[in-house]
Amino acid sequence: MKFGGTSLGDVERMHRAARHIRREHDAGHEIAVVVSAMAGETDRLAALARAVSPMHDAREYDAIVATGEQVSAGMVAIILQKLGVQARSWQGWQIAFNTSDDHGAARILGIDTALLNERLALGQVAVICGFQGIGPDRRVTTLGRGGSDTSAVAVAAALGADCCEIYTDVDGVYTTDPRIVPRARRLARISYEEMLEMASLGAKVLQTRSVELAMTHGVRLRVRSTFDEPDGRPSDIPAFDAGIGTLVCDEDEIVEQHIVSGIAYARDEAKVTLLRVADRPGIAAGVFGPLAAAGINVDMIVQNVSHDGRHTDLTFTVPKSDLDRALATIEAARDVIGYERLSGSTDIVKVSVIGIGMRSHAGVAAQMFHTLAERGINIQAITTSEIKVSVLIEAAYAELAVRALHSAYGLDAH
Repeated sequence: MKFGGTSLGDVERMHRAARHIRREHDAGHEIAVVVSAMAGETDRLAALARAVSPMHDAREYDAIVATGEQVSAGMVAIILQKLGVQARSWQGWQIAFNTSDDHGAARILGIDTALLNERLALGQVAVICGFQGIGPDRRVTTLGRGGSDTSAVAVAAALGADCCEIYTDVDGVYTTDPRIVPRARRLARISYEEMLEMASLGAKVLQTRSVELAMTHGVRLRVRSTFDEPDGRPSDIPAFDAGIGTLVCDEDEIVEQHIVSGIAYARDEAKVTLLRVADRPGIAAGVFGPLAAAGINVDMIVQNVSHDGRHTDLTFTVPKSDLDRALATIEAARDVIGYERLSGSTDIVKVSVIGIGMRSHAGVAAQMFHTLAERGINIQAITTSEIKVSVLIEAAYAELAVRALHSAYGLDAH
């Protein structure tokens, strides 16, 4: 069971989370709980570190920001004890979350579950600090933002858990953002591949790395709300059979596969355009090589056909937070690349149609393009995979596009 920051935002919410845990404990289940820091706490701690030194030591930064989860774990353990549940908090180094030494973005290399299994067998609930581990140099490491989801899936995989429940402030995964489309439906089940696409394309319910890890190890995920009544289902019914929340699982477990499962959108993209680039072999390497060296991820790429055989235009997208660095990187390589003009824009949004049924059905992309054209929405770039089609459009049309596509693919609740 994993509880995020919004689920642990104050003492009252921690009590609610503890009642969810007690329900499962009373049903006779062995339970490991992974907790995040209280909402806003990691940002507060990070700001403290930056205030002392903007160019801080990454190892000491990790030592500071990891303390948020320690407070949550200790608090939840105390509340469980008060409710009559045996519980003990565990930090990453105590469990032995062995990680790489990439401070701030460490990867989990292995988990020593011997002591954890021993305590679980005795009926003790383990309340584990998410987001943190221990590196080869015996220093505390952190996994990067959203790392508690990854911690939870890693624990579930290491223990061979029946299910990993992710408790959050929504009651499942929806066909699109209900704030934009009130008729969006909660999905009972979604495949790992679809969830991975949705997470990477703008849906904030689950962190991408956690879905990748769950898919690799076959860990079934259940997304559900902390704010549901804690005693809201019979305790002897497993969560993944109770019709609660959304189950993220292998596509073989999904009996009725819809052609399109959801519409995602992302506002954190920026567009870079190079006009009149020299059209010669090696020019793409000249553009994208320096960006890769700078650690800037490039997503969508469009290159126009060269009319004169000598020049072409090139457009691509990068994370909005990297736009200034991307422009500076390209500008520094101007003599090598040989372009006439460089521009950047943040007034764009990426809208995506996602569904495993697209593998066996033609015409999904055509319907998307037709629907947008009917609303007068111009497409600036397109990218596809087996189970998704993404387009880049003006930001002003984002909500119109999402609503129109949601209706066009028959996703509206009736």
